[in-house]
Amino acid sequence: MENKTIARSLRLLSQLMELHNENSFKIKTIANAAFKVDKLPYAISSKTQDEIAQIDGLGKSTAAKIWELLQTGIITEMQDILAATPEGIVEMLSIKGIGPKKIMIIWKDLGIENIGELYYACNENRLIEAKGFGLKTQDEIRKVIEFKMAAAGKFLFAQAENLVHTLQAELIIWFQTISNTAKLEVAGEFRRYCEIIEEIDFVAGIDNPEDLENQIGTFSALEFELKPEGYFEAQSPFGLKIRLHYTTPDQYAITLFRLTGNETHVTTVLEKAGEGPFPTEQAIYAAAGMDYIEPELREGGKEIALAAQHQLPVLITHNDLKGSLHNHSTWSDGVHTLEQMAVFCKDQLGLEYFGICDHSKSAFYANGLNEQRVYAQHQEIEALNVKLAPFKIFKGIESDILNDGSLDYADDILKQFDFVVASVHSNLRMDEEKATARLIKAIENPYTTILGHPTGRLLLSRKGYPIDYTRVIDACAANGVVIEINANPLRLDLDWRWHNYALEKGVLLSINPDAHRMEGFSDMHYGVYVGRKGGLEAKSCLNSFTLAEISAYFKSRK
Repeated sequence: MENKTIARSLRLLSQLMELHNENSFKIKTIANAAFKVDKLPYAISSKTQDEIAQIDGLGKSTAAKIWELLQTGIITEMQDILAATPEGIVEMLSIKGIGPKKIMIIWKDLGIENIGELYYACNENRLIEAKGFGLKTQDEIRKVIEFKMAAAGKFLFAQAENLVHTLQAELIIWFQTISNTAKLEVAGEFRRYCEIIEEIDFVAGIDNPEDLENQIGTFSALEFELKPEGYFEAQSPFGLKIRLHYTTPDQYAITLFRLTGNETHVTTVLEKAGEGPFPTEQAIYAAAGMDYIEPELREGGKEIALAAQHQLPVLITHNDLKGSLHNHSTWSDGVHTLEQMAVFCKDQLGLEYFGICDHSKSAFYANGLNEQRVYAQHQEIEALNVKLAPFKIFKGIESDILNDGSLDYADDILKQFDFVVASVHSNLRMDEEKATARLIKAIENPYTTILGHPTGRLLLSRKGYPIDYTRVIDACAANGVVIEINANPLRLDLDWRWHNYALEKGVLLSINPDAHRMEGFSDMHYGVYVGRKGGLEAKSCLNSFTLAEISAYFKSRK
């Protein structure tokens, strides 16, 4: 075992001891020993236990720990502390900029137990609420976590979006310097609105591909390299792989088609359409006897049969949204006031209504509303509704689903809300049967209007708790409960793969930004993307209802 490995183990032990508030002298002794071992000019594994104890700065107690590590591969004391520490908390110790004391506050005061939850909290501006944290520290932690995500080679759609649009614009301008007839579009996962992106594919159509090969070095934004497969490849500054495929104009449409849909979709359509050439993608589908299929649907599922039967859904657009439900304000853990959030929706977004859903009383970490504060908030809403009419603020709440599936207010409180979003925020480690039963009981509560972020997942950082999707969706259908598409790009939950089943069962979906600040409303376009990917139409989306329609809907649920 190398010195650095031993030093890392000792360093982790000292951090864990500090995390659990053990004796400060012992913590300092182990930390100093870690530094000492790392700097030794010889292999400590070549020494006996007695010889290790004689090394300056170690001593018998530390030597015993090192000897145990050398002989068994573990330090019993560290294993005992690890057993009492969530795995995600241990992982946080690797984040530059936060030490054990701050991690203890994150864990114990904010109830955050892994890096995914920490990243989500940074994006919600929740970290600055904790003692010893400021806006600068929060931003630094967020950037470090994003770097760790990038190192894994996978990116959220939202992380790639600005890069793709900027790069596409730069490439189009550059292509005009070498060809007046050049075409360029993005393909692949990004064009299909996949929630996780591993590479970006651009497709270029150019009269003389040799010109591109000869002049690609003059494109300054990225350094492209010609690959044996016949495309150029580069890497963005934060590690996202960029591929530039190129072809002649007559092969442009079929190349774009091939590089957009998944393999099953592409193979099935081309078996019917032939190999072309085709002037457009629309011509490919026409030759196959199908309606044109939007890129986001090209996943090799039911879309092919629906296109052949001329029964494709009319996919929802952002303009179809008439209001925003599930939002937070300074009444709980939001950044902006209730009035600021509502006025932004009215004046900047041109929406007809706004649903406030601050956290409920069980969410103590998020300044959840007790019964008295619910009453006070409702007084403010009523005053604002007079001031902002005909725009309307609906009285909502994000009520925590407790371990047994009950909501955390009594019925006499729940009935005062216009609508209730029921969500799980605690005990995410239930097995599938218990987690499913928990959700179903909440769904069966007569006051539950919307099931919020059904699995609690945080993409690239935390799997959702396991549920039986079929049973949960069936329960929503039976009880007239709407299912949320949480538009936060870290969630996008309900997963688009289950939208079609929900829609077939007659379940309404709702594109909810879960906004904690005015800027959070922009996340609704991610919800629209993933809704389209799941086949969502405006008529099946709750917040595509007009003010009159949704008012009647909420009233009918009373």
